[in-house]
Order: sequence, then C-alpha cells, then structure tokens
Amino acid sequence: FVSYQVEILDWKTKKQLCFLDKVEPNATIREIRLMLHKVYPRWYPARQSIKLDPKGKSLRDEEILQHLPVGTTATLYFKDLGPQIGWTTVFLIEYTGPLFIYFLFYFRMPFVYGLDERFTSSPHPVVNLACICHSFHYIKRLIETVFVHRFSHGTMPLRNIVKNCLYYWGFAAWLAYYINHPLYTPPSYGKRQINFAVIMFLLCEAGNFSIHVALSDLQRNGSKIRKIPYPTKNPFTWLFFFVSCPNYTYEVGTWISFTIMTQCVPVGLFTLLCFIQMTIWAKDKHCTYLREFKDYPSLRMPIIPFLL
Repeated sequence: FVSYQVEILDWKTKKQLCFLDKVEPNATIREIRLMLHKVYPRWYPARQSIKLDPKGKSLRDEEILQHLPVGTTATLYFKDLGPQIGWTTVFLIEYTGPLFIYFLFYFRMPFVYGLDERFTSSPHPVVNLACICHSFHYIKRLIETVFVHRFSHGTMPLRNIVKNCLYYWGFAAWLAYYINHPLYTPPSYGKRQINFAVIMFLLCEAGNFSIHVALSDLQRNGSKIRKIPYPTKNPFTWLFFFVSCPNYTYEVGTWISFTIMTQCVPVGLFTLLCFIQMTIWAKDKHCTYLREFKDYPSLRMPIIPFLL
C-alpha cells in the first residue's frame, strides 16, 4: 500500500506542529490524535480538534485518512480545545446541585426566609408535592446519567461547567425560593389543577425516560455510528413518528406540568427558557438527521408535531 505523510499545522498561526511519516491509509483520525499526543503529551486526544480546514468542522474519530479529500501528503489543522471534563461527571455535578439546593428552601433554613420562619412546614400540600416531583426529576436524571446515557462526545470544555451550573443551580434556587415561601398561595383551581398537573408530569417523565432508553439502545456495544431512531413497542416512543427529538418534547412537557402544578411565575419563565433552548438543540439535531440520511421520515418536525 502507499503510505501517507501527514503534516499537522496550528489552525491559527499555520505553524507546523509535527510531521507524521509513513501513516497507513486506513488510519483513523483517532489514531492520528494519539500520534500527536505522543509528540505533545499535554494535548490528550479529547483536547484536540483536527480539521481539514482551519475554519471547518472537526473531523470525527472514526473517519479514515484515505477516505478524506486529501492526497498522499495530507495537511490537517489542529486546535486546542482546552482542558476537558467527561460528560458523565458534568451531568452528575449539574443535577446533584438542584436536588440539594431545593431542600434548603423546602426545609426553610434560617438564613433563607428569616428566623421566624425556620423549620416550619408549609400549610399547603402542593408544596410537599412540588418538592417530591422536583426531587424525582433530578434523581431520574442522575440515574439516567449513570445507567442509561451513552455519550457520542466523551468530554466538554472544563470552562463550560461553571456556566452550566450557574444555570441549573441558580434556577433551582429561584424556583424553590418562591414555591416554598411563607406567603406562597396554592393554584387557583385547587385539587383539580394539581391532580391534572401531576398526571401530566408523570406521563412526561415516563416518556422522557423511554426515549432515553430507546436512544441508548441505538448505541449498544459502544457503537458510535449514527442511526435513525424509530418507535418501538413502547407507546411512549411513538412520538418518534412525528418529531425528531421527543425527549425534548417530553422534557418541556414536564416543566409545563410543573408550572401548572405550582402556578408560579418563575417556574413559567424557566419553562419558557427551557423550551427556547431545547428548540434550538432539536432543530440542530433535526438538520443533522436530514443531512446524513436521505431516507429520513419526512413527516417529522424537530420538537412539536406538525408545527415546529
């Protein structure tokens, strides 16, 4: 076979970082990352972005050198992504915070509402129910992180963890402050409104979990090949007939039901922000599916059936 020569340049300065001689044609980008790591130990593979063009997208680990639009002397560009942290660790940190922060307000610690209200329970049963639902949501997320999720990207930049934690932890504190406040008033329509919201909440949580399991099953045995997700025998997965990202649809539904249950403005604002962010993610994933699969189901929308 004809061996390749690979020149790796800095994406910004175009300075040559290393020259790899006699690289096998079937070498993957992951193997090239490992070769670069041997030359520069501080740049471990997860920290590297390897590109064909300085302003282009990063090449995937499984892409093979001889299948790329390069000659036998290939020029690749390297970008340092900075210190990385594993996604499992990220999610565990992000989701553990809201779980415990909420309890500080639920138990009305002295430094939250003042000495007169310390350790007093709310007279409204919906406050206890809201605490149970909020805790259930984040405990479910933690369980999924450990036992269900399979991450296509193993890491994210360490600097992002601060931003993500501020978002999740900050909103948890804001919601909890108002829901557990001594002056909190229960929903206008009483038990009917609360019962409807709880049923909706549990259905959406079950749906969200079902979709995560279905997506995880697509990547059994560590496979990183992207596949089209389809409905299974589980009725909660039938939403795949209509949307590309039903996990986001169910997630938004969960927070809408929590808003109805608590009838609290900060929860509604958090739900709105969740919907906006998840719509952006869903549209991006939907476009990726359309780009990668010519036979992708035409009926599907990103997040809301027939609309969005």
